[in-house]
Amino acid sequence: MLDKQLLREKITAFVEHDSANYWHKGLRFFDPPLLGYARVDDPLFQEMKKKEIGGGMFRPPVEWLEGAVSVISYFLPFTEAVRRSNDVADEPSKNWLYARFEGEKLNNRLRKFIVDELAATGLRAVAPLLEDEFTIDHHLLVSNWSERHAAYAAGLGTFSLSRGLITARGIAGRFGSIITAGEYTPLPRDYSFPFQYCSWLREGLCGSCIKRCPAGAISEDGMNKELCRQYLHQKDSLQKLREEHGYPYSACGKCQIGVSCEGQIPSSATG
Repeated sequence: MLDKQLLREKITAFVEHDSANYWHKGLRFFDPPLLGYARVDDPLFQEMKKKEIGGGMFRPPVEWLEGAVSVISYFLPFTEAVRRSNDVADEPSKNWLYARFEGEKLNNRLRKFIVDELAATGLRAVAPLLEDEFTIDHHLLVSNWSERHAAYAAGLGTFSLSRGLITARGIAGRFGSIITAGEYTPLPRDYSFPFQYCSWLREGLCGSCIKRCPAGAISEDGMNKELCRQYLHQKDSLQKLREEHGYPYSACGKCQIGVSCEGQIPSSATG
C-alpha cells in the first residue's frame, strides 16, 4: 500500500511532469495539488443522498466499489497565469477555456494514474468519473457523484455563495477523487458547517461573485444553475474557438476570479 507521503509525491510529480498539464506557448494549467481523505462510512456521504444536497442521484462510495474503505480527494489549483488571463477581459479568456477542457484531460489522466498506482500495490480502486455508471442529469444539472462534495467530506474546503468549493489554495481549479479499499486516515476537518469559508454566507461580507457573474446567475440567495448553464450554452462568446477544439460548451469562471477566495481562504472566514 502507498502511504500518504509517497502517494502525495507520486501525484505531485505526475502533475508537474505530465505533458497534458501544458498548453501552447508554455501555459501550465495547474499548480501542485492539495490532498484530502475521508472514510466511506463518514455520515456525510449518506447526507449527500438527500435531494436537497445531492439532487437525489448521489451514490455513496460503497455503491461504487465493494469493500471500499477510503476516498482520496484532490484539488488542482489553476496557475496564476490561467487566473490572471480571466481577470482582464469582459468575456471569458481563451486560456481559461483551455484550462477548463484541456486541463480536465490532465485530470482524467491523473485519476487513472492514481487507480493504476494503487492497483500496482494490490489495492482495488475506482475513479467514479471514469466509470461507465457515472451519469449526469442535464435537465436537473446533478450527477450521481460529486467531486466537490467528496472534497468537502475529505476536509479540503467548504462551499461558496457561487457553490464552488473554497480550499486553502482558493476556489479556482479542478477537483478529482478516487475510492479505494485501502485505508487512509482522514485528518479532522477544520470547519463545522458547509459554508464556513465563504465570507458572505458566514457574516454577510464580500459577495464579490454576485457582481462578477456575467450571467446574473448569482444572487444573495445563491447560485441559479440554469442561468449559468444558459450562459455557457447560449451566450457562448467563445463558440468558434471551442468548436474548433470540440469542446461541448463554453467556459466562464468569472465568479472564481477577482474575489477574496480566488487563491486562498478569506481571512474573515477563518475565525
